[in-house]
Amino acid sequence: MDIGRPAIAVAGAGLRGSGYARRIREAGRGRIVAVAEPDPARRARFAAEHGLPPERTFAGWREMAAAGRPADGVIIATQDAEHAGPAVAFAGLGCHILLEKPMATSEADAVRVLEAAERAGVMLAVCHVLRYTPYTRLVRGLLADGRIGAPVSVQHLEPVGWWHHAHSYVRGNWRREDESGPMLMTKSCHDIDWLVHVMGEVPSRVGSFGRLSHFRPENRPAGAASRCVGCAVEPACPYSATRLYLSCLGDPEREAWPLGAVTDDRTEAGVLAALREGPYGRCVYDCDNDVVDHQVVNLEFPSGATGAFTMTAFTPAAQRQTRIFGTHGCVEGDGVRVSVRDFVTGELEVLEADRHGAARNSPGGAPMDGRHDDGDDALADAFVEALATGDPSRLSSGARESLATHRVVWAAERARRDGVVVELTATTDPVDAGPPAPADFPHPPRKAR
Repeated sequence: MDIGRPAIAVAGAGLRGSGYARRIREAGRGRIVAVAEPDPARRARFAAEHGLPPERTFAGWREMAAAGRPADGVIIATQDAEHAGPAVAFAGLGCHILLEKPMATSEADAVRVLEAAERAGVMLAVCHVLRYTPYTRLVRGLLADGRIGAPVSVQHLEPVGWWHHAHSYVRGNWRREDESGPMLMTKSCHDIDWLVHVMGEVPSRVGSFGRLSHFRPENRPAGAASRCVGCAVEPACPYSATRLYLSCLGDPEREAWPLGAVTDDRTEAGVLAALREGPYGRCVYDCDNDVVDHQVVNLEFPSGATGAFTMTAFTPAAQRQTRIFGTHGCVEGDGVRVSVRDFVTGELEVLEADRHGAARNSPGGAPMDGRHDDGDDALADAFVEALATGDPSRLSSGARESLATHRVVWAAERARRDGVVVELTATTDPVDAGPPAPADFPHPPRKAR
């Protein structure tokens, strides 16, 4: 390979796989050398963007694996049910792996992935992108510095957004547990992982409540059609597919997602045709969905600290919101800004983390763009850097750390379904929460008292 420029293949050229590959190409630190993608149009677009010859494009991950070791590293961004198979196969070929979350749709398969990576001696990082944002580094740094004393409890909200939930979890690929997994895994394993990462310990006890309350046939309005196009009640429905997807036209970001999942035809006629014929035009009360639309998870940590996580569809699509309460202060964050209250002085300090990870006082006004994409880019950069240097410490979301937090999710699902509190013992959850916050992270100095 080029010195310092590892070769990387991509299995799954959808939104996630294409996004990571584009970041790697634009950053110039790695080379995209192969793609496996079953959709011919996506495969052709990806090959054209990265200048791949026909012999380096494959109809699926099995074909790519059968051709031999494709690259130094492989990004696996296939559908959830096809994470374990390619992860095991490419680890066996000696490829380092960046694996889209979840690791697998069952605990047994996730263990199989971990064992394959360790047996082959390859690095495997799960795409828990929230670990890699400047905001997360800031929050972890504040706790490591003792700015709020000992953390005692945490509240964390994942506001999915009414239209996002309808798009992905009622009409879309993650609507059914038997095809992907429970909502807590497919959407909110990010959040459970983040809580473990920030609090620095894996919970010892887990409880949960939640159900599919609204997107059910019995809640279908009188006179509603089976599809939004031509439906008499569509203009007054919050979940109108017609309103959502037509409003994406002319906005490049929204044309890429969510509209890109619906159709490649960026015209009104093309969108309407897709809504008349495809899954994204269905009435949300007439789909085959079964995942929950709201859920709470209660956590007890070995230290005695407690946590409460809420996921709900019935919000605007917004940043996660978190409050951490400590013995000497508390912090409140929205994914971009962090407010720190000191119980001794009573002072409130508002901080932001810039793209380089440095904390600074917030100037107020519109927040910086500290959303998911910061973590996506940082994770792609970290994966390439780990490959170039052979240093796994560049990656904070290794297979063992991710298996530990996935097990918390599976425990929460058992608790929700069975109405019990689930104990996580050293036997069922033997790994730690990940590395501590780096000692050299720049923090604002304490104010003199």
